[in-house]
Amino acid sequence: MVKNRFKLLVIITLAVLTGAYATGISAPSMPVFHPIPLCGDTVPGKEKAKKPKKLKTVMAGKKVTFENFDQQYERAMRYYNNQQFLSAAGLFEDLYPLSLGTPRADTILFLFAHSYYMNGDYEMAAFHFRDYVRRYPNTSRTEDAFYYGTSAIYKTSPDYSLDQSNTEYAIEQIKAFIQAYPNNAHIEECNVMLDGLRLKLARKDLEVLILYYNTDHYEACQIAAKNFFNDYSYSPLMPEAIYYLVLNNYEYAKRSVERRKEERYKACLDACNRLLLNYGETKYTKEVERISRDVQKQLLKYNNNSQQ
Repeated sequence: MVKNRFKLLVIITLAVLTGAYATGISAPSMPVFHPIPLCGDTVPGKEKAKKPKKLKTVMAGKKVTFENFDQQYERAMRYYNNQQFLSAAGLFEDLYPLSLGTPRADTILFLFAHSYYMNGDYEMAAFHFRDYVRRYPNTSRTEDAFYYGTSAIYKTSPDYSLDQSNTEYAIEQIKAFIQAYPNNAHIEECNVMLDGLRLKLARKDLEVLILYYNTDHYEACQIAAKNFFNDYSYSPLMPEAIYYLVLNNYEYAKRSVERRKEERYKACLDACNRLLLNYGETKYTKEVERISRDVQKQLLKYNNNSQQ
């Protein structure tokens, strides 16, 4: 019975569809499935997408090639001789890879580095001068390259309040240059640079000493002063360092418990004498003399008490 009903339903459906086509009515359309192409596939009828080409920034005929190398070298030299160092550096940078293995290579690298130096880009200059010394250790320009590279590193030394790694590295490089070329015409200049760098390190350490004093870290200040005296015994900042040690020891003695006052006043008096006897008249002299007189009065009391 069920099978007969199913056959009848099929016959009726076919009749309806046949009639629909016969009367011109469109049959319902089925959805069309378009597969998404996998990575690397191309949609039929379309080309694979391409990245847009970068616009060329080099004018026609200006790009450095083997064919126009001599022309571009002369152009770079004109920039250099006319003190157009930024333009010269850019062109020398393009010329150098093509010059490797030729007699012009060391000249181009030197002028490339020197263009950066003259333009004030000392980090780049230092890098390329060091590269020159490494690649060409025995040319007529090696000594100058070593000097300019060292000078460039010196010029990258930051203010004393910042990290002093570059300052310490510059000191090492200047010492190495002086040792390698003791008769160089720039030796006196190198010594001046050394003095400036050492003064910067001394100022940084002195600021630490002063900070300990201002924050009442009396023992830490004494340790910082001792280290300063050992490291910078010939520094022009020595009177200032001793002055702050005097202030530190004076305050430390006054704030100490009674049984520790005497020894700490003596330490203060030692610092006073160190300044007054070794450095003569300074801007700190009057105040240190006043402190010295008061300290001696305090010590006299302890001497009188011990004699009673």
